[in-house]
Amino acid sequence: MTHADVIVIGGGIAGVSAAAMLAEHMSVLLLEAEPRTGYHSTGRSAAIFIRNYGNATLRALNAASAPVLENPDGVADSSLLSPRGELMLAEEDEVDTLDAYVADAVGMDMLTPEQAVELVPILRPERIASAAIEWDAQDIDVDRMLSGYQRLLSTRGGRIVTGAPVTALLRLGGVWQVSAGGAEYAAPIVVNAAGAWAGQIGQMAGALPIAIQPMRRSAAILPAPGGHDLRRWPLFGSITERWYAKPEAGKLMVSPADEDPVEPHDAWPDDMVLAEGLHRFEQAVTMPVTRVEHSWAGLRSFAPDRTPLAGFDPQAEGFFWLAGQGGYGVQTAPALSRLTAALIVGLSPEVAPEVIAMLDPARFATG
Repeated sequence: MTHADVIVIGGGIAGVSAAAMLAEHMSVLLLEAEPRTGYHSTGRSAAIFIRNYGNATLRALNAASAPVLENPDGVADSSLLSPRGELMLAEEDEVDTLDAYVADAVGMDMLTPEQAVELVPILRPERIASAAIEWDAQDIDVDRMLSGYQRLLSTRGGRIVTGAPVTALLRLGGVWQVSAGGAEYAAPIVVNAAGAWAGQIGQMAGALPIAIQPMRRSAAILPAPGGHDLRRWPLFGSITERWYAKPEAGKLMVSPADEDPVEPHDAWPDDMVLAEGLHRFEQAVTMPVTRVEHSWAGLRSFAPDRTPLAGFDPQAEGFFWLAGQGGYGVQTAPALSRLTAALIVGLSPEVAPEVIAMLDPARFATG
């Protein structure tokens, strides 16, 4: 039996960053089912920081994460962000949605169709009824971020065990006994950062039956459109998420922005869903889609109200939920990891009490 003060289940960016923050105060053991950390959603992220992305709670987390991403002391020696921008486009039936989004946003400018085409020359101006840009949206160096938190965890004495899927959780004498990968582990506190598998881990622990729903999202890499330099193009896409595209290493990553409910698994794209999304993209631009160089899919896992969970379960003592980050996991990880450490160690949280209340899993305790 290997003992620690806290066991973190899940080696995505949420689990690794939380473990690194906790390791400053207590002994930490992280269990990851796959052969390496960041295998699922973290390694398949669109890797962009969008301040206006998500509901009010998520935007508060975005704001709290921004200073850490810009100055990642202890995680990296320079900013994890680089300029990109996000251009949101609306056809006639999407104008009201774009107007509502901009009304609740900060740092966004409305653009004419012609201005949008100046930024992304392959757009069809006749398909643009309205457009807006968030200039401050930025790329995130996810690989450097994950490896930086992992290095910090190791420096602080934390340990990562890979190839260790959790098969049983049992609370005995105020201590969680965890069976994983054929070995036994014990700690008074367990942090459930298992991503798409968080609901299953909660069920094993006898915690609240919170339905964490994984949603598949697909993407494809297309050759760069001929005669264009993509380096300064923003991410661009439909405000109602019919599709979006982003420059990626000199090529173009396009997603149908699908959100299909699936069981937790090692995700792969549905060919029909991907083809339909690429067709929607093709209708909005002047470039034909003639070849897909590579395609993949990841899982974005949501709580029923689409707001993350961060807090102790009200019925399973010592069981901490850090789950349901949806498509916001990478950009909210700095804030949620610090909040997790604060709530577990007993420090003063850096986010407002009303934000903490909205993240509390106890909100699902009645009904």
